[in-house]
Amino acid sequence: MTAAGAKATGAGAPSHAERMWGQADWFRIKEDVKRLQVRIAKATMEGRWGKVQALQRLLTRSHSGKMLAVKRVTENRGKSTPGVDGRIWRSPAAKWKGMESLQHRGYRALPLRRIYIPKSNGKKRPLGIPCMRCRAMQALWKLALEPVAETLADHNSYGFRPQSTQDKPPNKIAIGAENA
Repeated sequence: MTAAGAKATGAGAPSHAERMWGQADWFRIKEDVKRLQVRIAKATMEGRWGKVQALQRLLTRSHSGKMLAVKRVTENRGKSTPGVDGRIWRSPAAKWKGMESLQHRGYRALPLRRIYIPKSNGKKRPLGIPCMRCRAMQALWKLALEPVAETLADHNSYGFRPQSTQDKPPNKIAIGAENA
């Protein structure tokens, strides 16, 4: 069998990129990102904005941050929807190469793929779908911006926030109704 035939059938030894993605220590990667996010939140609370920027820069350029961003993008509901470039990161090698492509220098977002989805009233609503690289870059920046947003957010606001249902205080009206 030729090398091209082996690659087409999936036979042969896994590539370096496939091995690297497959051997990732996800627990350590998540802990590294969480540790940096905690440091960002602490610097935000102290008002040390230079430190916040430095830590955000560190997180968005870190191997762990990039790995986690690609993992989140390739394991969500939209993972099989391509953007304008028509590419989907399905294989471990494609995910690894996608992680390596997350460079800030020279990054330019590609245009959105526009599709129209039907609404209940019969009309159609436009929907823009970014390419995988743009989604991963957005996920990477979300990792860096979320600690600041959560630290500065109103403590009585729960909508559209991570783990917002678990952090809610008990409903006083419901408690009062039970005791009445």
